[in-house]
Amino acid sequence: MAVTASMVKELREMTGAGMMDCKKALSETNGDMDAAIEYLRKNGEAKAVKKAGRIAAEGLVMAEVKEDKTAAIVEVNSETDFVAKNAEFQGFVKAVTDQALATEAKDMDAFMAEPWIEDSSKTVQEALTEKISVIGEKLNIRRFEKIVSDGCVVAYIHGGGRIGVLVEAATDVINDEIKTCLKNVAMQVAAMSPKYVSRDEVSQEFMDHEKEILLAQAKTENPDKPDNIIEKMIIGRLNKEMKEICLLDQVYVQDSDLTVAKYVAKVAKENGANMEVKKFVRFETGEGIEKKVDDFAAEVAAQAGM
Repeated sequence: MAVTASMVKELREMTGAGMMDCKKALSETNGDMDAAIEYLRKNGEAKAVKKAGRIAAEGLVMAEVKEDKTAAIVEVNSETDFVAKNAEFQGFVKAVTDQALATEAKDMDAFMAEPWIEDSSKTVQEALTEKISVIGEKLNIRRFEKIVSDGCVVAYIHGGGRIGVLVEAATDVINDEIKTCLKNVAMQVAAMSPKYVSRDEVSQEFMDHEKEILLAQAKTENPDKPDNIIEKMIIGRLNKEMKEICLLDQVYVQDSDLTVAKYVAKVAKENGANMEVKKFVRFETGEGIEKKVDDFAAEVAAQAGM
């Protein structure tokens, strides 16, 4: 039976084993998925297989910046917060961050197939599988992002790795005041979770969709108001929403008299710099992962046949 890429992908997801190991297992077992799992277990992948069905929603976000120009941020998940605080796990996340800082990969598949930075005889995926066996929990390198800038990049980690942020700015001056400014902007991103840097990034499709929703809301709340008044209400509400989702329009949390844009402009002027915030990346540990809630009493009752 021919081994397809989708079969390899499925086996990888089920076992956490390396891509080439999965391909070999499927070849050796003529494409039989159950037999391939058994093959991997017999060849030292048992713990990874055993953990594969569990949910890894805890973990850490970590970031690293090199010479103000190159930065990487990663999220690595574990099953429990206890493991996330473990020194061995944290050392592994640091190595993954170093890998991301050096990588040329553009997506997770390419990243996981790269030679491991601490031992080029294995891939990142194989290093992960080994760490699963050592730590005894399902682990997952969920995502990474790398920024290479002509200006300046800063990183901010909040809550011991719960939230991580990178902020990139185009600037012709890089000094402590400029970096402190960008670090404060990164703290703003961590706290206020904007969707966009500025209104320029907001698509017309998004704006039209929001207008449609706001129009329906306004007409429901004010059925007797004429259309021209409703239109003004929609514009006002849309502007209010933009001030919440666009970073530069947000009220600056450390000085409510300023927006983020005005704060950045103020620091730039004080330092004789031409500075513009270009991009941010915000990772929050476990966001979007549905966490499993165990009902211990129900589990005991089920085992007791109750």
